[in-house]
This record gives sequence, structure tokens and C-alpha cells, in this order.
Amino acid sequence: MANVTSAIRNTVPISQFNRGMAGKIFEDVKATGAKVVMKNNVAECVLLAPDEYTKLMDELENAKLLAIANERLAKNTETQTLSEEDVMNELGITEEEIESADEVEFE
Repeated sequence: MANVTSAIRNTVPISQFNRGMAGKIFEDVKATGAKVVMKNNVAECVLLAPDEYTKLMDELENAKLLAIANERLAKNTETQTLSEEDVMNELGITEEEIESADEVEFE
């Protein structure tokens, strides 16, 4: 029953936007994290606070990267892998050099 109650509390009819209640709806989104906008009794869109959206997108990206890494590991049955320590030794990189390096930004 809690799921039904939660669903009802987190839905908002699109007509409330037409009645000038967008500000209140946006405040509710910030407080609760999400609202489902209903139009003709059908979910039309989901409103999320920017922080919640960013968090979800980061989690999605991490899940995709993990899936890629797992796929590559599964296909890598014939190739010998090297540990991080072995690679660093081979390249002559120390942990101190990595820690003291500036942050790298990828675009």
C-alpha cells in the first residue's frame, strides 16, 4: 500500500502547470526528488531536481563502463594481464608521482 501512496504523492496533473502552480511543483520536486507529470491519465514526463538527475546519469555511465569492462575481461581469456604495479614499474611511474600530478580534465 505504501507504493500506491507514494505514487499518488509523486504524481502531478499537467493542469496544475496551467493554473500557475509550477513554482510550487518545482519546490516539491526539490524536496521529494521527483514528480511524474500526468496528462490524460498517462505519465507524460518525470521532473527531477538537477542534483538527482546528475546522480542518475553518473550511475548510468558507471554501469555502462562496468559492463564494458566485464565484457572485455570475459573476452580476454587468452591474453596475460599485468597488475597495476607491474605496469607502473615497467613505465617507471611511482605512486607519489600520480598523487602529485594535476587533475586531468577530459572533454
